[in-house]
Amino acid sequence: MLGAIEAGGTKFVLAVSDNNLEHVEKISIPTTTPEETFDKVFEFFDNYTLEAIGVGSFGPIDVNKNSTTYGYVTSTPKLAWQNVDFLGKLKERYDVPVSWTTDVNAAAYGELKKGAAVGNGSCLYLTVGTGIGGGAVINGEPLEGYGHPEMGHIPVRMHEDDTFDGACPYHGNCLEGLAAGPAIEKRYDKKAQYLEDREDVWKIEAYYLAQALMTYTLTLSPEKIILGGGVMKQTQLFPLIRDEFARLINGYVATPALEEYIVSPGLKDNAGITGCLLLAQKEL
Repeated sequence: MLGAIEAGGTKFVLAVSDNNLEHVEKISIPTTTPEETFDKVFEFFDNYTLEAIGVGSFGPIDVNKNSTTYGYVTSTPKLAWQNVDFLGKLKERYDVPVSWTTDVNAAAYGELKKGAAVGNGSCLYLTVGTGIGGGAVINGEPLEGYGHPEMGHIPVRMHEDDTFDGACPYHGNCLEGLAAGPAIEKRYDKKAQYLEDREDVWKIEAYYLAQALMTYTLTLSPEKIILGGGVMKQTQLFPLIRDEFARLINGYVATPALEEYIVSPGLKDNAGITGCLLLAQKEL
C-alpha cells in the first residue's frame, strides 16, 4: 500500500491506496500540536502495510538532503511546529521510502500527472488562500535546490489605487502580504467571499497575481500555470488575471493561449493528496 500525507497548517489529509492509486481511503485530521497530530497519523497508517509514503508539507521545510536538518519543518509561523523533525518521526515508525517536498510541489506534481497539466513536461501550481505558495514541476521533477520555491514572497509593484501597507509579518507588501485572503480581509474589513460584486477589489487582486505570473513565466517558462486555493474560487478573477498578464508581458515572450495557460486545478481540492500518492508511487 502507498501512504500519503498532505500536511497543511489547518488540517492534515491522510490517504492510502494500492500501487495503482485505486481504492483510495482518505481522512482529514486537525493540525494541532506535533505530538497529537502524529499520534493520529500513526493511528491511521498502522492499519495498513505501507511500502512507501509521499509527504507534501506546509513550510518552510528543509529539502536539502545534505543538511543536518533535512526533513524538518523550519521557520514556520506555527510556533509549535518550528524545528520539528517531521521526516524523522515518520522514519522512526515506518521503515519505508518517504518522498518529502512541499504541499504545493506535491499539488503541482498531481496536476501534471492526473490533472490540468496532463501531457505537459512542466507546470506551476500557485495556491492563493490563507497564504500564497507556489510549486513547480520541471522536466517531470518537483523543483528544489538548496531550498524550495517560496513564490508567495516575491516583491510586486503597488497598484496606484492601493494604500494598504501589506499583511506579511516578514516582508510587508510582498505578493502574499498584498494578495492572500487575510490581506484582502484586512484591506476591506470583509472576507473575500463577501466582496464578490466589488469589481475594484478583483482588479487590484488580478494586478498583483498577474505580476507574479509574469515573473514565473520569465524565470521558469512553465507549460501550464494552475491557480488554486480559496481566493481563486472567485472565478471572475481568471479573465481579469489573463487580461492583466497580457498587458504586462506585452508580447515579449510567447506563451500558450492564455485560456489554456492560466487555468484552475483539474483535480479541484485533491491536487495535493493525489500528488503525494504519486510521489510515494515514484519512490517505489
